[in-house]
Amino acid sequence: QVQLVESGGGLVQAGGSLRLSCAASRRTFSMYYMGWFRQAPGKEREFVTGISWNGGSTSYADSVKGRFTISRDKAKNTVDLQMNSLKPEDTAIYYCAAAGAVRAPSNRRDYDYWGQGTQVTVSS
Repeated sequence: QVQLVESGGGLVQAGGSLRLSCAASRRTFSMYYMGWFRQAPGKEREFVTGISWNGGSTSYADSVKGRFTISRDKAKNTVDLQMNSLKPEDTAIYYCAAAGAVRAPSNRRDYDYWGQGTQVTVSS
């Protein structure tokens, strides 16, 4: 069992930045593929970004490319999401997720564990 806890959400003006962090409960977390998803009110949960177990491969949704950056610190068992140039349409609950084996990073069904989420609100 892997427990994931997100932090760093909040309210920010358009054009601003936030940094989200996801802390994992187990050292073996380092072998998992990690992803960030988000869900806006009335919409389905959507893929934002993902990173391989060694950080060597990343994937981004087109809507966040060039603005968001995912990174992981294996020593600290954390995965961070740096969000810059935020837009009102980025407003959502952001979830961290872990996958033991992933075929398609954007497929939420590939992920085994999920955090509770952290709210990000971007005002115009």
